[in-house]
Amino acid sequence: MPGTSKENGGRHPLYKGVRQRKNSDKWVSEIREPRTPNRIWLGTFSTPEMAAIAYDVAALALKGTQTELNFPNSASSFPVPATMSPRDIQAAAASAAAAFGAARDAIVMTNNNSATSSVERSNVMMMNGSYEDTYGFMDEDFIFDMPNMLMNMAEGMLLSPPRQPTFDAASDGYGYTGADDYLWSFP
Repeated sequence: MPGTSKENGGRHPLYKGVRQRKNSDKWVSEIREPRTPNRIWLGTFSTPEMAAIAYDVAALALKGTQTELNFPNSASSFPVPATMSPRDIQAAAASAAAAFGAARDAIVMTNNNSATSSVERSNVMMMNGSYEDTYGFMDEDFIFDMPNMLMNMAEGMLLSPPRQPTFDAASDGYGYTGADDYLWSFP
């Protein structure tokens, strides 16, 4: 079949920055740093969509919002690298690809449990931005904001728990001495 990845040196016919490993079903992604001969290796992924999302995250970080993306409608939900270092760009790209993989797996499991037609249909629907799923509601904010949601949850774990209210027995008219006394002692 003309235009397949094997005939194009492994490059994916639709996604920029993605190629298939020789003799494998794995997909890889890398990006060239602007104005240098250096490349940043973004990783090896199980699907071309995951590799394409990793490329998009790196392209946004290195080239800005005017660059050509594989999934331009999803750009606002991609994680932003902490710095412009290759290591931080790789981490952000891997995070976005992992979030997509987890979302895809969740959709596949949901579709398998509700006896829908095929996994390919759900992947095509998700990538094209068509959410007219007749089998139920799909929370696209949850799926496409997964990296940010996971980062927010991690930040929440770093917060100190709220202080328990303390009661001063001298100023309390009922003589309660603690939170448990206040909840369970009735006058």
